[in-house]
Amino acid sequence: MNAIIGQADFNPTQKKSRINSLDVIRGIALLGILLMNINGMGLPYSYEDPSVLGHTEGLNYAVWFANELFFEGTMRGLFTILFGAGVILLTSRLIDKGAGISTADVYYRRIVWLLLFGLVNTWVFLWDGDILYAYGLFGFFLFPFRNLAVKSLLIIAAVLICLGTAWDISDYHKNKTLKAEAEQALIFKESGTELDKKADDAIAEWEKISTKKTPEEIQEHITGMQGNYFEVQQEKAPEIQWMQTWFQYRYGAWDILSFMFLGMAFYKLRILHGEKSVKFYVILALIGYAVGLSVNYYEVNLITSNNFDTLHIYQAKQTYNIGRLFITLGHIGFFMLFIKSGVLGFLQRGLAAVGRMALSNYLMHSIITSIVFLGFGLYGQLERYELYYVVFSIWIFQLITSPIWLRHFQYGPFEWLWRSLTYGKKQPFKNN
Repeated sequence: MNAIIGQADFNPTQKKSRINSLDVIRGIALLGILLMNINGMGLPYSYEDPSVLGHTEGLNYAVWFANELFFEGTMRGLFTILFGAGVILLTSRLIDKGAGISTADVYYRRIVWLLLFGLVNTWVFLWDGDILYAYGLFGFFLFPFRNLAVKSLLIIAAVLICLGTAWDISDYHKNKTLKAEAEQALIFKESGTELDKKADDAIAEWEKISTKKTPEEIQEHITGMQGNYFEVQQEKAPEIQWMQTWFQYRYGAWDILSFMFLGMAFYKLRILHGEKSVKFYVILALIGYAVGLSVNYYEVNLITSNNFDTLHIYQAKQTYNIGRLFITLGHIGFFMLFIKSGVLGFLQRGLAAVGRMALSNYLMHSIITSIVFLGFGLYGQLERYELYYVVFSIWIFQLITSPIWLRHFQYGPFEWLWRSLTYGKKQPFKNN
């Protein structure tokens, strides 16, 4: 099998056969992901709830508010859609080249190595919010569905989104009941009534869910993140283990797998090729943003008007998948209009280069921020809005260096390694 997949005919996609719109929008999504990830990279315990650090007014609140409206889950959603599209792109080109059964071999080798890259990103580069592991994990399920009709792919995506939403609704009502039971038990306890085990458990469980981190606990965590490399790794280990186990199986199928199926369908519909009419993308953007912003504003207003109360955060999550989906669709429409317009050609070329090096640039986010926040001891030291000085610096750096790198090399360094491992032989690296 190694000899089969090593043949030149089955080599990776070359520059001349790349789809520019996919590269540009992948570059946008890759840079956009950092808008949300930076909060987990540089601040403790406040990705979802800014009140933990007192970020409920001024610039800190404004940044959180804007992110919740436009970017929470949506750039990740866009990136995931592009991953799904990439499944169809890769397998269809291999089939066209006559790879036959070797297509499955190449695909699963690629997925296995991606999963391992995710493990490196978490345990070596120390980013517990890594998405590569999840892409590798759920990517295993996609191959048998690659030949399904668009309608079937869309139905699967819709079912997964609905199941995720149903689970969120169930979580809210379960916690609403739990809070009521805990409050009733506390009333009895304060009146001197002896509580049974069920009542004691309700109080303990609700306190565990609703109690926010104290300043002392936050400082203890920050101190742990300011140790040496291995001490930081140990501090992060419980979160990494939780993210790669329970979190994936509770949220991954609905959050990630659903959007992968959307990406497979959108590729087949050629929405991501930029081949639809301007009218199509205008309507997509308008409907996406109109519905998505309405839903997201409802959620943000619900949370803030109730002082970031835990139960109301769960209540807002009931519509999370709906708002995220429509904002992501709005982004696709808007960014495709940007690409089709041809404006800011220099920026589009830079974004395309960033997109062609998406794996390397994504891993560089982890490497750079680990150096800045963990190496230089800035973790938990910056205001929320100050994190975006780091974000914009990374954007500028990658927009400048990615095109320069690709003038001399065919792939980003990690793309080259990924392809070499996938195809079982060292791939050409330098441009001729």
